[in-house]
Amino acid sequence: MTKRWFDLVAALLGLLFTAPLMLVAAVAIAVTMGRPVLFRQERIGRGDRPFVVAKFRTMRAGTGDDADRLTVVGRWLRATSIDELPQLWNVVRGEMSLVGPRPLLPQYVDRYSARQRLRHDVRPGITGLAQISGRNGIDWETRLELDVQYVESCSWRRDLAILGVTVKTVLTADGVTSADHATMTEFAGSNARSTPASTDTAA
Repeated sequence: MTKRWFDLVAALLGLLFTAPLMLVAAVAIAVTMGRPVLFRQERIGRGDRPFVVAKFRTMRAGTGDDADRLTVVGRWLRATSIDELPQLWNVVRGEMSLVGPRPLLPQYVDRYSARQRLRHDVRPGITGLAQISGRNGIDWETRLELDVQYVESCSWRRDLAILGVTVKTVLTADGVTSADHATMTEFAGSNARSTPASTDTAA
């Protein structure tokens, strides 16, 4: 079975078994934050192709500090990674894989070094090597280097190991956010200082 077929079968089964949980999440968001219940944003995938990724909303609409807009329900969704479940549809559509570098914002592409751009040689994933190594709790340089290391040595064995560790990481909510922000700071480019992101862009 190829990686694509494994992704497709696993994503369809995942959608089937998590449907009740996603329904509960959607209702909780609608009650506490109103509509829409999904947050959609353009990201960059394999071969630098853009696509729209979907997540459950975790923050109230408006401006202001991300930590202030992050709701109790939203914090729980992030801690359990339930907010990422809608991305199983991205996997079904072939835009994402279960395992791979997380899809990031279009404006980051021109900020990557030549080595960092190798992360777009494979489909982006719902989880990846960087996510099991600290999720949003590690700095950008380390995170992007882990993405490239995955691309250079991806295999069935490694994917299964990453999926296994992902379950443990989710259960412990390890590294859900970076030290001082509700979301990951914005990537300003290699050797540049990153600044806090102003939108719901936690990857």
